Amino acid sequence: MVDVILGLQWGDEGKGKIVDYFAPSYDLIARFQGGPNAGHTLYVKDKKIVLHQIPSGIFHEKTMNLIGNGVVLDPVTLKRECESVAGFGVDYRKNLYISQRAHLILPTHRALDKASEMSKGQEKIGSTLKGIGPAYMDKTGRNGLRVGDLLDKSFTTQYIKLRLKHQKLLDSFNFHEDLSEWEEEFFEALEFMRQFKIVNGEYFINDKISQGKKVLAEGAQGSMLDVDFGTFPFVTSSNTISAGVCTGLGVAPQQIRDVIGVSKAYCTRVGGGPFPTELEDATGEELRKVGNEFGATTGRPRRCGWIDGVALKFACMINGVTKIVMTKADVLDAFSELKICTAYKVNGETTNEIPFQMNRVKIEPQWQSFAGWNTDITAVKKYDKLPEKMREYVQFINKYLGVKIAYISNGPGRDQLIENL
Repeated sequence: MVDVILGLQWGDEGKGKIVDYFAPSYDLIARFQGGPNAGHTLYVKDKKIVLHQIPSGIFHEKTMNLIGNGVVLDPVTLKRECESVAGFGVDYRKNLYISQRAHLILPTHRALDKASEMSKGQEKIGSTLKGIGPAYMDKTGRNGLRVGDLLDKSFTTQYIKLRLKHQKLLDSFNFHEDLSEWEEEFFEALEFMRQFKIVNGEYFINDKISQGKKVLAEGAQGSMLDVDFGTFPFVTSSNTISAGVCTGLGVAPQQIRDVIGVSKAYCTRVGGGPFPTELEDATGEELRKVGNEFGATTGRPRRCGWIDGVALKFACMINGVTKIVMTKADVLDAFSELKICTAYKVNGETTNEIPFQMNRVKIEPQWQSFAGWNTDITAVKKYDKLPEKMREYVQFINKYLGVKIAYISNGPGRDQLIENL
């Protein structure tokens, strides 16, 4: 049995805390896609840590953690992250497994990412420059190096061959930065990686399922960044939706049970791309300030706006969401009026569907307004103790989406999660 936790917006929904909350109920936490551009923020012993590649169950002693084949892995980031985790007294070697089919991010992938983004000028897509896109391009182009290749004596030869190919591309971009330091770090990190349990990920996870173990698949980024169904071309390079669990871990569709979708009580986006409900005014600035909306990985200020019901309903549909976790609901405590986008007006016509190419059309959000609750909810423990105005806001979203908000996060703490089952 596999349950899934994934983001329903443009990432940054607060999935790290939610996975951490549910982790004790599972035997295995598995990352199924994405790379070090994902930042899942956790608070351990009241200290903040951001995980980029290690699954969020690493702090639970009895929980196994698998980096699946759908992930692109940066050895340098992994090494640095393991050292941070060790600082909390965790033996990461004990419960961390890596699929041999996961692709590696090379120093030249990072250089290609930077060169490509610089060449786009005004049409930048907001890449985090971590090498994720080029690594996935090599994967689909059947050129990439995988974790399992580390165990092959011809690895260095394979690496040099791919590096030379990348260098030709970098020359075409007129990119001539010295990568020797990056390479030194990379090969040190490869040696570090050899200590891990490198496994046949698909056999490993299916064996656990056959033993009756409970598996939680942890998604990175958000559904609206999916390479097929997101706001293309302003998307990531992997399938961030629940279908990506099957290809990113090697599990069959019928093994998936619950799909738990995570959404903020409002909406944010980092980088370029369409954002119909964006507020480029004092209200948007207030959301950013109160919500501390700055990227966990990049530190970039996030664009902020009211919740987009059209996009959220679309994400629930394509993921088969069975329950929703609403995060950062306490941020809305400060506002006297709230809004929800319930439809788009595109070229004068009202629609409830996501347009094919959102950046080519003018979208006017159609709003439903709600009175704010102007009450501090951070200490509330039970749903029926929430302000009535807040419950009205939640109930409207439940009805609009046809999926229930089953949990409400009212602060960063592990215990600040209200059940609404």
